[in-house]
Amino acid sequence: MPKAFPREFREDVIRVFKSSDSSIAQVAKDFGISPSCLKRWLTIDDRESADPSPAARAANESEALREANKRIKLLEQENEVLRRAAAYLSQANLPKMMYPLVRELAADGIPVAVTCRVLKIARQPYYRWLARPVTDAEWLAAHRANALFDAHCDDPEFGYRFLLDEARDAGQPMAERTAWRICSDLGWWSAFGKKRGKNGKKPGPPVHDDLCAVVDRHGVTRHEFTADAPNELWLADITEHWTGEGKLYLCAIKDVYSNRIVGYSIDSRMKSRLAVAALNNAVSRRGDVAGCVLHTDRGSQFRSRKFVHALNRNAMVGSMGRVGAAGDNVAMESFFSLLQKNVLDRRPWASREELRTAIVRWIERTYHRRRRQAALGRLTPVEYEIIMAPPAVQAA
Repeated sequence: MPKAFPREFREDVIRVFKSSDSSIAQVAKDFGISPSCLKRWLTIDDRESADPSPAARAANESEALREANKRIKLLEQENEVLRRAAAYLSQANLPKMMYPLVRELAADGIPVAVTCRVLKIARQPYYRWLARPVTDAEWLAAHRANALFDAHCDDPEFGYRFLLDEARDAGQPMAERTAWRICSDLGWWSAFGKKRGKNGKKPGPPVHDDLCAVVDRHGVTRHEFTADAPNELWLADITEHWTGEGKLYLCAIKDVYSNRIVGYSIDSRMKSRLAVAALNNAVSRRGDVAGCVLHTDRGSQFRSRKFVHALNRNAMVGSMGRVGAAGDNVAMESFFSLLQKNVLDRRPWASREELRTAIVRWIERTYHRRRRQAALGRLTPVEYEIIMAPPAVQAA
């Protein structure tokens, strides 16, 4: 028994049909489904969006009014937190501890949970600080920093090693590493020393080995993206594009065997759930994918625990390229380049919904069923799978 289509796919098909003048038969053909299936989806959608009874409508309006009032109150509290935080941080150029501000706002009736969420700080450390505002370690660190600062003001040309000696004479002994850390955090360097800047973030470690890399006889590492059967090697990546409402992100998964986009997900935020949703949609449409290799870059979405668990749940094997090496996933980059030229850069997009519909229509209607590829013998991805795949795979 074939598996049901993913919900996101069904919603995209309905959205494309309602936004176009094409017939049910034409849209069903473009997306590779039967007209009766599309009619059933449209009937269910109409039934779910039908107007409720007057009593139910009144109850819904009352509930919506209560929710709106709660939301307005919450927005007012969040606005007050931001206003007070801006005033608090603009008082001086010194680093500020946010916990006193949280305490002041709590005294004025704003919940601690709201303040901590807006300021992006955890609540448990705040309550620990509230029980004991100054710890022994902070007290000792403040005295050490004060001794180093006094020595630095007296002799700005001294480095941290000389400042350490002066602080030790002032009654604040510490390890050389501790003195370096304090001076580094506060920027107390010798007046004759070289300028120091902060390094950027380092990329995270790979969670999978690179299974697509091969070393030729000259010792040069390159990547081969070939597959002898469907669901043998998949590629995945994420692209973004601006609209009038903000960015829209697309995570797509391509089967190297036929160059078909077997799964995709589109969202307004680039979280790990975007990659997980694309993988789940691909598995739902392809069936048994045990042993399939999925090659990606080192993006945080593909290194997340949720995505790794999704791979393990479907008995798939992960593969990752190097950092900042587009050639390690060049087959997927070529698809996004094609999408960029044919859809994204064709004209400005006013809304995310408008761009989403255009992307889905191009993938399912043009790329899959109309665009012939030289690598596939001048066949489309769908034609290639029907002609070349074994009967068991065609049934899936």
